[in-house]
Amino acid sequence: MKRSTIQEYLAELKGKRVAVLGIGVSNTPLLKMLLRAGVRVTACDRKPKEAFAGLAEELESLGATLKLGPDYMEHLDFDVIFRTPGMRPDLPPLVEALQQGAVLTSEMEVFFQVCPCRTIAVTGSDGKTTTTTIIAELLKAAGQTVYVGGNIGRPLLPDVDGMEPGDVAVLELSSFQLMTMEQSPDIAVVTNLAPNHLDVHKSMEEYVDAKRNIFLYQGPEGLLVLNEDNEITRSFREEAPGRVTGFSRRQALDRGVFLRDGVIWVRNAMHERPVLPVSDILLPGDHNVENYMAAIAALDGLVPDQVVREFAAKFAGVEHRIELVRTFNGVKYYNDSIASSPSRTIAGLRSFRQKVILIAGGYDKHIPFDVLGPEITAHVKALFLTGSTAGQIRAAVEQAPDYRPQSLPITVIDDFEQAVLAAHRAAGPGDVVILSPACASFDHFKNFMERGAAFKKIIYSLS
Repeated sequence: MKRSTIQEYLAELKGKRVAVLGIGVSNTPLLKMLLRAGVRVTACDRKPKEAFAGLAEELESLGATLKLGPDYMEHLDFDVIFRTPGMRPDLPPLVEALQQGAVLTSEMEVFFQVCPCRTIAVTGSDGKTTTTTIIAELLKAAGQTVYVGGNIGRPLLPDVDGMEPGDVAVLELSSFQLMTMEQSPDIAVVTNLAPNHLDVHKSMEEYVDAKRNIFLYQGPEGLLVLNEDNEITRSFREEAPGRVTGFSRRQALDRGVFLRDGVIWVRNAMHERPVLPVSDILLPGDHNVENYMAAIAALDGLVPDQVVREFAAKFAGVEHRIELVRTFNGVKYYNDSIASSPSRTIAGLRSFRQKVILIAGGYDKHIPFDVLGPEITAHVKALFLTGSTAGQIRAAVEQAPDYRPQSLPITVIDDFEQAVLAAHRAAGPGDVVILSPACASFDHFKNFMERGAAFKKIIYSLS
């Protein structure tokens, strides 16, 4: 697709009937940008007008037509339709609209069409946010002007007008954003892939296919960074239209980034060099070593090694990701609310050298927990389960070969706060208590951030 400017794109929309589906965090800036450019926009959302406080009135004052309530997706008679991330593109009302000639797009798809600068994007099942953040912060430390967005930060489309060709846009992209993407970033990073979001995706195959779009539309100069230790991501190498490099914690690579004798090395056709001793990384856990390896592979030649070392020694991580909330009466409390899949919780548990007290459970994304059971028996001294999946996780633990009831008590408490307080009462000096749910939050919370904030509030209130 030919790249245009944001001014050209907005000019093309004038005179067309445009709908934006979902008045949420990602689409509100888009709505305001379109309206201020004189585009005729209908803002559609399932929630009633009173749920938006003053936002609905603000959008109307800018010229928006509101279509709210349970019938918000009926009769989508528009020329251009922006879907919100997480909305499947094959919903019957959208299919019908496409058959009638509508163009279905999204804020992120348009961003790729009009972005004037280099793009680096990260996807995967685990580690996306931390890797994206490391890449962005390393570029900033090296003196670059950086814009961070996609699945984190804020929507970047309204910022495009101020971007310069020498800037860098660093993006975290979810499978939902990638499903209909027909453009790929200049540098694409795939951290790993494991079953996730199977409550929305029809199959694991569909989930993996969505992830592929992060590199399928690259040109010959595009760069794809792959986790060579992950069977699925490793298979992408043969499909890449551009350059490919890899990273591995388990083996030395002919080309790429790898771990040897406790040091992260980079090897290319000409030479190899040590970049970062693992002991210098402030963030705990092997998964964070992999996150740094992915970032180093993406930025090789763009960020000096000394900048990487100085940053790694002081970067304490991203909120809700093995975040040390408080040490109280000798007990350390960690918030790992981002862990919305078994693989993420496993990575969190492996970050500690001692057995921990684990709080887990939540919304059911239809991901099997069989791999989680043995990891809990190996790394957990007391398990507190809450939410819709408590029974499934309990069954996975009890079926694990090494499970012994006397050495791993399991307590199920549906109320989230009471589960956290029970874990607190079970802890003594020297213990670690961690919220790492292995599930999404939607049974009790809007998102993992709200769940993490609730956990932190409970922990801060302890006295």
